[in-house]
Amino acid sequence: MEKEIFKISGMSCVSCATNIENLLQKEQGIISAGVNFASEKAAVEYDPEAISRKKIIALIEKLGYRVVEQGNGQETKEPERLKKRLILSLVFALPIILLVMAEMIGLKVPAVFEKQGIWLQFILASLVIFTSFDIWKSGATKLIRFSPNMDSLIFLGTAAAYFYSLTILLLNFFGKGIEETHYYFESTAFILLFISLGKYLEAATKGKSGEAIKKLMGLAPKEALVVRNGQEMIVAIVDLRVGEIIIVKPGEKIPADGKIKEGFSAIDESMITGESLPVDKKAGDEVIGGTINKAGSFKFLATKVGEETMLNQIIKIVEEAMNSKAPIQLLADKVSFYFVPGVIVIALLAAIFWLLTGQSLGFAMTVLVAVLIIACPCALGLATPTAVMMGTGLAAQNGILIKTGKALELAQKVETVIFDKTGTLTRGQPVVTDILVLEDKILVENRLLQLAASAELRSEHPLGQAVVKKAKERDLKLSEPKKFQAVVGQGIRATVEGKIILKGNRTLMQNSQIKISPAMEKRLKGLENDGKTAMVVAIDKKAVGIIAVADTLKEHSRETVVKLSQMGKKVLMITGDNQRVGLAIAKKAGIDQVLAEVLPEQKTTEIKKLQGQGKIVAMVGDGINDAPALAQADLGIALGSGTDVAMETGDIVLVRGDLQEVIRAIDLSRYTLAKIKENLFWAFFYNTIGIPLAAGVLYPFTGWLLSPVMAAAAMAFSSVSVVSNSLLMRRYKPRI
Repeated sequence: MEKEIFKISGMSCVSCATNIENLLQKEQGIISAGVNFASEKAAVEYDPEAISRKKIIALIEKLGYRVVEQGNGQETKEPERLKKRLILSLVFALPIILLVMAEMIGLKVPAVFEKQGIWLQFILASLVIFTSFDIWKSGATKLIRFSPNMDSLIFLGTAAAYFYSLTILLLNFFGKGIEETHYYFESTAFILLFISLGKYLEAATKGKSGEAIKKLMGLAPKEALVVRNGQEMIVAIVDLRVGEIIIVKPGEKIPADGKIKEGFSAIDESMITGESLPVDKKAGDEVIGGTINKAGSFKFLATKVGEETMLNQIIKIVEEAMNSKAPIQLLADKVSFYFVPGVIVIALLAAIFWLLTGQSLGFAMTVLVAVLIIACPCALGLATPTAVMMGTGLAAQNGILIKTGKALELAQKVETVIFDKTGTLTRGQPVVTDILVLEDKILVENRLLQLAASAELRSEHPLGQAVVKKAKERDLKLSEPKKFQAVVGQGIRATVEGKIILKGNRTLMQNSQIKISPAMEKRLKGLENDGKTAMVVAIDKKAVGIIAVADTLKEHSRETVVKLSQMGKKVLMITGDNQRVGLAIAKKAGIDQVLAEVLPEQKTTEIKKLQGQGKIVAMVGDGINDAPALAQADLGIALGSGTDVAMETGDIVLVRGDLQEVIRAIDLSRYTLAKIKENLFWAFFYNTIGIPLAAGVLYPFTGWLLSPVMAAAAMAFSSVSVVSNSLLMRRYKPRI
């Protein structure tokens, strides 16, 4: 499967996005398609063997829209084009304003203009239509294709007003004596002027909601200083290759991911991790592309370039999240799909009603145009995606990658949070605390450590690495293990110097039919009650000793757990360790409930049990063995300091690995959802009040009728107000 984001121009409201989405989802070979009106992008997952990229573009353009190639600057020209259209509309509409307002304010106009004023209005209104003809073209095209959008409403309203007025003008000119002499040329011009103003403001404000992704894209430098064939040379970023040596001087941006070979520096990683203080780096440390070298000069080996760098992966994740839909948006989408046809029906019924009650054709025309113009599906379409774009962007700036709109909405609904122990709640860097030789009088402590460390030499498990590290600290010579086997959730088995070494928990010993003496069992329990992980070491099928390691809690583990509990969340810890060790660590972290002795494949079972009780479960983990649990949970939260697999599986990635970000993610979710609900309320409220007013519901009681010009002004600013409300999210400050 392939996933691609297409930039689409020509969408005027959420109805356009819905029509494109429905067409793509019906096409064979397309797995999923989501079209975001706010970002004007379509995220499409498809099978390239069943459908080509070219065919997808053709399907979109078949509906009358255009796919814009990203990165060539075309996507930034739309606000400028709308600004030019607004200026031209204003130039032609201002004289009409003067003509119409002159009598009201006592302004004297030349006799020729006063006598031929209606013809001048006709000419100027025609010029305004010409400058905004793309609206008419779009609206008419969508009507013909039975997929009406907001432009269709504008086209119907302004075309009806314009041609109605033109018909009366011509009939009077040819002496047919029409009594009805109310013209709507000024309304046509003003409506299109306000629409042009609204579309320009909407485009300008929508662009601001995507500022976070633009900032991330701006982090990548354009060039790099590399060493090739012994010579230093400047090359374009696109020409960088993995394995090259790159030189970075003070003040420069790092052009790729890699590992420092020479030199040292302090690096500002704030835009990637959200950490404000520069991080000291030396030879052997990893650097991230897009971060800024603040101090020293250094050389580093490029390990990831181009699309593979962390920066580009983050940009991809954030962009996909911005173009995904939150579940709450489904309601607005359903309403918007039927909105435009519904408004056309309401406008016609309202006009017919007033004609049947004895009102004039001009009165009915005013109602028809006002209803068509005041209706605004844009406000509904922008309510959710603009808030999601702002929310995911804010999260990215704080070192939190939220992959989908669904994850952003779901985070604040979580009821149960499960933390993995090692590497998540704890530092994942245990140290050896005890080495006990119990069953072999000849065996000495260092020899036990030497054999155990040799067996663990090729292990990647933190417990095994702690044993190896301890042996190296004592300058013990380690032998290469043979027949090494990691037994998931139990320990390891290997052959060292012809001896069969087993190191692990009771389950490993039991499954290997190795007996643990009462004395050894007593020592095991004592160590475990102290919160240490005690591992039995067996040589040639005989348990001879114990090596215990202890892991310390991360800096913010306890306060994160306490805060989550205060927020009403149930917090659990899950671990492969036995109950005693688990309880000891959990007590330090402030957790009451522990799921202990859980093998990796059993973690999903435990999560399913909680989900079966109707709980919304979040899993927080960092390791490869956490990936299935992260996928099973309603919300998977992966630590960025963990493995690539965990990061790939999680719905939310905490780049810094700081557990406080779990609370920040939940709080940001709460804040974003509140903004979405505000936006939806005002969007529904506006249309619920505006359409009946335009239909003349107050006329029998007050004699007041909403003019089409006022309707156009209200419609133009309704969507701008929704986007502006989302932009206020930039003021968000985390509560911790």
